[in-house]
Amino acid sequence: MAKKEKNEIELFKTWTLSPDATLGSSVRAKGILLEIRARLPKASKKSLELEAAGELVLAMSASEKTDFQIASAVVTRALQDIETLPVIPREIEDILTIKTSERHRWLADGRLPSAGTRTVKLQGRARKITFHVFDPKVVVDLLDRGAPDEWREEDATAKAENRRRAAYKAKLTRSLKKSKRKADEQATEREETKLRGWDEFDTDGLLR
Repeated sequence: MAKKEKNEIELFKTWTLSPDATLGSSVRAKGILLEIRARLPKASKKSLELEAAGELVLAMSASEKTDFQIASAVVTRALQDIETLPVIPREIEDILTIKTSERHRWLADGRLPSAGTRTVKLQGRARKITFHVFDPKVVVDLLDRGAPDEWREEDATAKAENRRRAAYKAKLTRSLKKSKRKADEQATEREETKLRGWDEFDTDGLLR
């Protein structure tokens, strides 16, 4: 909330974020706060805060009654369908307890389905960034069935199989190189033996 003395705060309203909205994630709760703040008039943005108990708190002074009413209506309207708000990367990593590298890998191979992309402009920067977002219902399903653990086992199995194949391929390559070297040595030896026979043939004067 805006930094005001406590005795200046006379307009006060709270909204409790449901588990269906936060998906049990404090990162998701903070994301909801930022999303709703972005919809508020500039003068009211910092008047909305997130308490540790998962409550959104709007607090303003009595002189800001009109602004308070407008901001309160915006928050109430935004929370009506907040459960459908797409899950952004840092939120899904917290909800599913996964690493950024895992998110990238599973997104790339299709196991982690994208719900589309979102482009935002970073505060204080001219550059925009685009990232994938995820359907909350899909995220809940993945969480309920323990998909990340299954995928980690699959990845570990695939990694072990790849190592086995790589080791076999390396062994086969060494074997082929050894066979080729032996064949080359035998060919050279036969050539040298043939040449020695011609030298002896020449020594006997049979070529004169």
